[in-house]
Amino acid sequence: MARKRISEFRAKTLLYKQLDLLYNGTQVTDQQPLINSFNNQKKYVVKVDSGVKGRYKKGLVILNQEARHILDAIQLLKDKGYSQFLIEEMQLYSKEDERYISIERLREGYKILFSKSGGIDIEQNQSLIKEIQIPYDSLEDTIKSIPALNEDFLRNLLTAFDDYHFSFLEINPFIFHNSQFIILDAAVEIDSTAEFFVNNAWTEKDFTDFGNAKKTDEEINIKYLASKSQAAFSLEVLAPNGSIFMILSGGGASIVLADEVSNLGYGKLLANYGEFSGNPSAEESYLYTKNVLKLLLKSSADKKVLIIAGGVANFTDVRITFNGLIKALTEMSGYLQKQKIKVFVRRGGPHQNEGLEAMRAFLEKEQLLGVVAGPEMVLTNIVTEAITELKVK
Repeated sequence: MARKRISEFRAKTLLYKQLDLLYNGTQVTDQQPLINSFNNQKKYVVKVDSGVKGRYKKGLVILNQEARHILDAIQLLKDKGYSQFLIEEMQLYSKEDERYISIERLREGYKILFSKSGGIDIEQNQSLIKEIQIPYDSLEDTIKSIPALNEDFLRNLLTAFDDYHFSFLEINPFIFHNSQFIILDAAVEIDSTAEFFVNNAWTEKDFTDFGNAKKTDEEINIKYLASKSQAAFSLEVLAPNGSIFMILSGGGASIVLADEVSNLGYGKLLANYGEFSGNPSAEESYLYTKNVLKLLLKSSADKKVLIIAGGVANFTDVRITFNGLIKALTEMSGYLQKQKIKVFVRRGGPHQNEGLEAMRAFLEKEQLLGVVAGPEMVLTNIVTEAITELKVK
């Protein structure tokens, strides 16, 4: 299952439909400009709708906008690099009325978190959040046993959750006002492989990018590569002038490695995040690597390292993918030498010995060798080795 976040506009459209309520939100994108006429007697909220968490605290939500100022508010957010927005009528309510709920799909059932204290400070009120797990085979009985949640509301959320193949739903906050539920902020992740079954309720066009919507050419290239391949590719630039660049294999290992950089206190130097997996071809590995190397060479950091790492693959042929990596490194070796880049490698899987030996021989020949290791090295140690090199004057 590939979890993808959809826009808040699409998520709310589906949820309000299930609740049999009218939704008055308006979506604005580069492809869908502002065309609605708004009521001059009302106030509006304008916010970024690009999968960003903590929008209010980041200044990506603008409140109390008159109709004539909506375009100005959108431009302010565009100037911060975003291109997808949501406009809704301003709701007046008491902070004490804010509620929180999230639903996550597990193998054995639904995991539900809920709290009577929702809103932007939910993370500081973790002790007020209650958790319950509902097995798939005892849904109705369990729903009736949760007095803190309205039965019909929860039942409708779970129906939408299943009908539209949600993987995760978070509503923070929602309020109950004039006998109606109002969803103020919602985040939804769906199972992207289920598009065939939802009858266009959501499509690939509803997927959002996390973070700043103004993507680099390299990120755009990788997104296109992923759309044309049976393998999986992702790339996100975190710090264009960072020092630590990574080419990671496998979703789980990539998270562990990126977290290790942060755990060691070097998170602000992590230039990129992403991964490639699913047995990519040598050519695809070459294209992915070339784009990461372009980012690396453009960074203005005084000292930089490249980490090529992953767990022990089940199906991905290490020898084939390393052939692609080496081809890209060969094309740019002169530039890498000039910037005194060292490369740190840790990988395992089918044909790992041939792949690792070819990589070691190449890096040594080109004077780019940092460390090359297989599964005998603890996965996170490759990060330690790279950071140690970064500290050398």
